Amino acid sequence: MAQPERNERQRLRPAPLLFEPSEAAADPEHFFDLESMEDPKELLARATELTLAFRAATDRAVEFQAVAAAQLADPRRFDRLTAAEIAERAEWTEDYAKKMIEFGRSLLDDPAP
Repeated sequence: MAQPERNERQRLRPAPLLFEPSEAAADPEHFFDLESMEDPKELLARATELTLAFRAATDRAVEFQAVAAAQLADPRRFDRLTAAEIAERAEWTEDYAKKMIEFGRSLLDDPAP
């Protein structure tokens, strides 16, 4: 991931994700109260905010996965894991695990400001 792209994403501040109460989450028709919105403009705006927030959350989670994979594969660790072991734990293919380890190393070598 290019550094300018990463900085651009960090500048975007999508709507915060709020956890729904357990009783609302149990209702499969309930999703962040979107189903109760009647104004399509308001619905589009809020759904767009949620989409951006989920994308940002996904990107951040992937970065954390990559950092963890790189740390687990660090040859300086006495308990280091192989790419195959990391892949098994994360339910990835071994090739994907190798790419994530490299991505994590690049993040650790060049942390964001």
